[in-house]
Amino acid sequence: MAGIVIARTTVNDEAKAYEIAQGAVEARLSAAADVEARMTLFHWDNGTLRHERGYRVSFTTATERVADLEAWVHERHPYRVPQWIVLPAAGTTEGYLARVVKETASGRYSS
Repeated sequence: MAGIVIARTTVNDEAKAYEIAQGAVEARLSAAADVEARMTLFHWDNGTLRHERGYRVSFTTATERVADLEAWVHERHPYRVPQWIVLPAAGTTEGYLARVVKETASGRYSS
């Protein structure tokens, strides 16, 4: 049975966040991508606590496309080890599920 997930990453550059979001949809790896408003990120970097502005990018994709999406995003991501979190999308309507599966079925990218 087909399913969908929400995959997330963060980027510290607004233009790069838009580029990754739009590119994933254009490549049919994601049916939709949301770039959330600027936020503050706190994280460790080589033993130093850092804080910087960031943007969360959330991708809606079919379960069977998430590995291809991950590879595609990681190839274009500016971080050496980018955040990658995949969340199940429970309780979606059959119509939305069908739309996501349809929009990602003809993906032009495969790993």
